[in-house]
Amino acid sequence: MRTGKKLLALLLLVLLPLSGCASRPAETERHSVAMVVKSTETEFWKSVFAGANAASSEYNIDLTITGPETEEDYETQNQYIEEAVDSGVDAIVFSAISYEENAAAIDAAAARGVKIVVIDSDVDSEHVSVRIGTDNVAAGRQAAAAALDTKEETLVIGLVNYAQVSRNGQEREWGFREAALEDSRVAGIYTVNALSTQEDAEERAAELLREHPEINVLVGFNEPTSVGAARAVAGQALEDCVRMVGFDSNVITVDLMQSGAVDALIVQNPYAMGYLGVEAAYGLLNGETYNAAELMDTPTSTVTRENMFDIENQKVLFSFN
Repeated sequence: MRTGKKLLALLLLVLLPLSGCASRPAETERHSVAMVVKSTETEFWKSVFAGANAASSEYNIDLTITGPETEEDYETQNQYIEEAVDSGVDAIVFSAISYEENAAAIDAAAARGVKIVVIDSDVDSEHVSVRIGTDNVAAGRQAAAAALDTKEETLVIGLVNYAQVSRNGQEREWGFREAALEDSRVAGIYTVNALSTQEDAEERAAELLREHPEINVLVGFNEPTSVGAARAVAGQALEDCVRMVGFDSNVITVDLMQSGAVDALIVQNPYAMGYLGVEAAYGLLNGETYNAAELMDTPTSTVTRENMFDIENQKVLFSFN
């Protein structure tokens, strides 16, 4: 297993440019790794790819990256997995859209000798060798702490989540509800599930706010739902009435934080997920063993409107640059 110091050093890569001095492996064999993720469009995934490409360069890996157009299309993910296996890849670094519906494709890949690394979102397979990403239940509780950081005496909460089949979204909501319901001020929690697009999330969030005008806290659970929910708050001029908490960071959510529509962001470390995922694939292919039951946790940060201009938080917020 990698040491804690090694993990800390890798996590810092999200904040610093690569020096170009990383030692390359001595082996002449060039391994082939396929990264199959939920989407290729958002800043979150682009940061994952930056980390993955850095690791592939350092470890002399032939890396391919694929993902569907939408974060609901697990069938296309399964097709990409099958195509990767047929092409002869040695390992797959995978983020599952569906905890259950992606399992058979991963099992089939493992049956043909392909090593499996999961990042970000888990899959229901016993053949995963390494799991890397956010502790999503803890991140849900972190979002709840940010949402509850208000002097309001009564709280009615709206949650804008994404695909119900996605494990990380489920876990974030579990953690959020567990923590929020410990606060006696919480009088109700309402949830809608949106497509992982900014447009659908904005529409669903706006409907939720109209149906329940008593909502004074709104939470989005990934980058597109957070943008959509924040836009719904801004669109109904509710910045002074609704506390908005989101996940992840891009130009839009940062701008909305400055304008007052977003109060806090739970920011993950996607660069580290990509880097560590490819590094773990390399380790597996060279005989290293991992405890698949133990998550290799990439930590999160809570950035608020009050602390967003701190130097360290600026680095977190703008890692996508």
